[in-house]
Amino acid sequence: MPSPWRKIGLVGSVALPAVTLRLADAELRPEAAVVVFGAGVVASAFLLAWAAEAAQVDISGSLAIALLALVAVLPEYAVDLYFSFTAGHRPEFAQYAAANMTGSNRLLMGVGWPLVAGVALVAMARRRRAQGAVAADGPAPAKAVVLAPHARVEVAFLAVASIYAFVIPFTRRLAWYDSVVLLSLFAAYLWRVSRETRGEPDLVGVAANLGALPRRRRRSVVTAMFVAAAAIVVAAAEPFANGLVGTGAALGIDQFLLVQWLAPLSSEAPELIIATLYALRMRGEDGLGTLLSAKVNQWTLLVGSLPLAYLLGGGGGGLHLDARQTEEFLLTAAQAVLGVAVLLRLEFGPWEAAGLFGLFALQFPFPSTAVRIGFSILYLLAAAVIIGQRRRFVLPTLGAMVRWGEDDGDGRAGVDPENSR
Repeated sequence: MPSPWRKIGLVGSVALPAVTLRLADAELRPEAAVVVFGAGVVASAFLLAWAAEAAQVDISGSLAIALLALVAVLPEYAVDLYFSFTAGHRPEFAQYAAANMTGSNRLLMGVGWPLVAGVALVAMARRRRAQGAVAADGPAPAKAVVLAPHARVEVAFLAVASIYAFVIPFTRRLAWYDSVVLLSLFAAYLWRVSRETRGEPDLVGVAANLGALPRRRRRSVVTAMFVAAAAIVVAAAEPFANGLVGTGAALGIDQFLLVQWLAPLSSEAPELIIATLYALRMRGEDGLGTLLSAKVNQWTLLVGSLPLAYLLGGGGGGLHLDARQTEEFLLTAAQAVLGVAVLLRLEFGPWEAAGLFGLFALQFPFPSTAVRIGFSILYLLAAAVIIGQRRRFVLPTLGAMVRWGEDDGDGRAGVDPENSR
């Protein structure tokens, strides 16, 4: 059996218990439900990631962009939208919607970005050692992952969404007008990137094998994978979410923290693995670019969808945030601003990676209000210093929201001549 079918079959077998038990309406202990249905969520995410990548061979333009943006994080959205919908008639679930959303956003930037950059730099160093010593007059060793010029569009939209996000903790709710603003930003982002000229997709792993299939067979397989993944998500999202809450209650674990970190870790794992594989293959810019795009999608589409799900679930007046949720949202927005600052030059080096990961990791031993507020201030102060140092890139970045094919005036689309490799 060819390797793609073996891997797809393996993922399908992991998801089978979740689908079977859901169809049988079987009752599981919360801990068992987290394991079984969490495995289903992870399996669906792998299927979606492979199918979405392979679909780039057949679908072009704005349709492909919209499809890829939606399906890449569908498992994460399914869990969070379930919490928001349920909060409409069970107010105690509102905290879990905020927890899952803030956890997924901070995990992506605090762990995902540094992981990809670290793997990419290690891979480049190993390749140089394998090729022997570099001549004295040869190129200097790479000290950063350098993003492609079109990534400035993602940085610009992330900047605007992050600045607007500070409205939410100050109003202490996610309201209908937040949905209007953030979903409009997402629509504008899709329209803007659809105008970019991109080359042929460079696929890896299972997606590459699927992309090499004859057209009719490829389309049939990719469609079947989309349908299967969607069915798994529908079957697994609700019992997985309820299992997380029940497990916290049964084991005496803080339910907010369990929902905030375990659920996103499950649904984000395939995306992080794929981005890491890009980095291992000397394509760190593609891996980091993938996670940057995912961050834009989460910070606009996901956050903007929560008030609508809450309204459909019977809620009114917006999804209200208590003190802890407000602090978590403020901390997440501050982290996003720092992420924008470090990418203004379209370079992400070891110091930036270590800084983002270090600030993320140091929060865990001290889960208190003072610490969350303190780290929010620290993120913003660090961002202000970096933006001051890289202020010449601010206007070109914001201008990328409306311009095509322009650089920063030095011919290298944002790379600082004084600090470039």
